[in-house]
Amino acid sequence: MEQITFSTDLESNIRLMQAIFQGDNTFVTRRAAGHKGLCCAVFFFDGMVNNIAINQSVIRPIVCADCAEATADELARTILQINDSRVETDTDKLFAAFLYGDTVVFTEGDARPVVVNTKGFAVRAASEPENERVLSGPREGFTECFMPNLALIRRRLNDRRLKFTFLRLGTRTNTVVCLCYLAGVCEAKLVRHLRRKLESLDADSVLDANYLAERIRDHRFSPFPTLGTTERPDVVASRLVEGRCAIVVDGSPVVLTAPLLFQECFQANDDYYVSFLQANLSRVLRALGFVCTITFPAVYTALLLYHRELVPARLLFAISAAQRGVPLPIGWETLLLLLVLEALKEAGARTPGAMGQTMSIVGGLVLGQAAVSARFAAAPTVIVVAIAGVTGLMAPKLQTASLWLRFALLAAAAAYGLYGVGLGLGLILMWLCRMHSCSVPYLLNLVPRVRSEQEDAWLRAPWFFMRHDRFAVKRGVKKGGKP
Repeated sequence: MEQITFSTDLESNIRLMQAIFQGDNTFVTRRAAGHKGLCCAVFFFDGMVNNIAINQSVIRPIVCADCAEATADELARTILQINDSRVETDTDKLFAAFLYGDTVVFTEGDARPVVVNTKGFAVRAASEPENERVLSGPREGFTECFMPNLALIRRRLNDRRLKFTFLRLGTRTNTVVCLCYLAGVCEAKLVRHLRRKLESLDADSVLDANYLAERIRDHRFSPFPTLGTTERPDVVASRLVEGRCAIVVDGSPVVLTAPLLFQECFQANDDYYVSFLQANLSRVLRALGFVCTITFPAVYTALLLYHRELVPARLLFAISAAQRGVPLPIGWETLLLLLVLEALKEAGARTPGAMGQTMSIVGGLVLGQAAVSARFAAAPTVIVVAIAGVTGLMAPKLQTASLWLRFALLAAAAAYGLYGVGLGLGLILMWLCRMHSCSVPYLLNLVPRVRSEQEDAWLRAPWFFMRHDRFAVKRGVKKGGKP
């Protein structure tokens, strides 16, 4: 990028700024002159600033200044009546702040610009995230505005050890990214690991948290998530207390957390706002639902193709009677219905409003009934596919893994029967055992080893038993960061 140098002549600086932003109709230049001869130029972008702050805290103090001239330091410290104004000599930082809603002020006789915090662009109010609703608990959610998101985190963690480290990523977008952690609770090694990954990132644009997630995550081609995602400040606060890091991206309501363990994919926000008995029952159902959604179609296909002797006689007679007249083999029939199910889910998700829900429900009922009546599919196969689709919704964090593994196990069942299903499940388990998230084993706490590590792993213990941070105990550090 061409080096930009300002001069002590105010008119030269005005012409230079107008040349840089030529063709941008939102760029505003405002000359301001004091009643005793002070001359300044104010630059800002219309729609990005708070006009009241500019009029009352920038323009009015300049007009009412009791001096004929002033340096940039005097302008920032004694004349401008605003809480955040500074002299900025680094042009990269200057334009980064200017393009993000700050105001730049030049004064006659000084080449150094003054940057004034006058951000005032429209932001969405904090509301409950649609994808993470709870029956009881906090209703706030992150928005696309950066600093309010950090304020939501700090309000829940009144700890002086809470650290916010800023970085700028994306050569075109120059997006602000914040790495959050609790010093003394989070391992310094983890902070260095994530910071090194973020600083080494080479990207033209970073417009959302997923731009980072796909680049910095471990096992990039795995359908299992290795970075946590949430839109709720209470979830981020709980992760930070456990000794993890959070990554906040400007312009995105989604916050990344690391590391992520496999059992967390079966946890929900409601688990911590209801009785531990109800929470544990829900977790067991989610885990069984995940196993059911990836294995049910495969086991059904394997039994009818290779292992009919394992099916009870009455059930086998009923399925055979329903299959009579269906032109497709059982494997292709199940595959076709699974594809139709995913098509209905995609159509329902992309159709706006209540029409999408109506389309998915009514479309599924109409197509299923029509397929059975026309003998394109058997009723038992429709039931099996419907069960797989419903149970797949019980663990939303694993929907991508459920989709891929469901088809992979179906192919193994069609080729080798139950032996193929067993082999596929074994390979999946081996794959999970080899996975890690930020050097933490993905299946940590799969087998009980230390009692304190199990307080909130697969099942949630009552609050009066949960005395330690799970990650801190693993490292031999008690809650609060003291050994």
